[in-house]
Amino acid sequence: MRWIRFTPADGLTRYGQLHDTTVLEVQGDPFQGFALTNQRHALAEVRLEIPVVPVTFYAAGLNYAAHVKEGATLMDRAPVIPTQADIGYRANNALIAHGDDVIIPADAGEKIHYEGEVVVVIGRKARNLNEDEALSCVFGYTIGNDVSERDWQKQDRTFWRSKNSDTFKPMGPWIETDFNLEAATTIVRLNGQEQHRFATHDMIFGVRHFISRMSRYLTLWPGDVIWMGTDGTSPNLRSGDVVEVEITGLGKLRNRFIRASA
Repeated sequence: MRWIRFTPADGLTRYGQLHDTTVLEVQGDPFQGFALTNQRHALAEVRLEIPVVPVTFYAAGLNYAAHVKEGATLMDRAPVIPTQADIGYRANNALIAHGDDVIIPADAGEKIHYEGEVVVVIGRKARNLNEDEALSCVFGYTIGNDVSERDWQKQDRTFWRSKNSDTFKPMGPWIETDFNLEAATTIVRLNGQEQHRFATHDMIFGVRHFISRMSRYLTLWPGDVIWMGTDGTSPNLRSGDVVEVEITGLGKLRNRFIRASA
């Protein structure tokens, strides 16, 4: 099942189930409860919103070995493969939907990079889950593009602007509840040209492990999202570039990059 958050002509945002190109509107939401309505919308006639506004926005960060090694080279330091599944946080202000523009701040450097990621969406309250139980709290999956400004990432004490500037976290276009992570491939395209592809499940620490470890210390809530990291590296993005992150079985997340004027 594909769930979308959308805004039709009346300007009121709601949830719906997507069937081919038709949106079946629901009353309520998939996390707290819903009922189908008789309202139908053509997908082409509604605005797609981010598929969920997270209660907490988690990010696994360095979770693919090749990305760790290539990123260390870019940062002029030796690679250190993580030995435990540590989680980080991102800011909701950075989230934008499929089709929205990523705005590069006027004073940003040239090292603006994409990171195509699978995103886990939590569907129920969870605490102290073991790995066998971990997926029981997963509602579905979506796609994220973890945009980074590498000079700021290297200079600043925290990721407050390098990772969390407004528009730096495209997410969408929908939540897929019937998704086979083990069979999925992530493909990143820049201006229509394939740049990188990798097995989506080929993580240092998998979804089960992250959820189990996280739930020992914190409560996961319906609507939380966990971005699972990326593989490979990105070229420097320029104003006008269009990045498309495809995850087979999930869909495609497409956003244009525009540099703000001074």
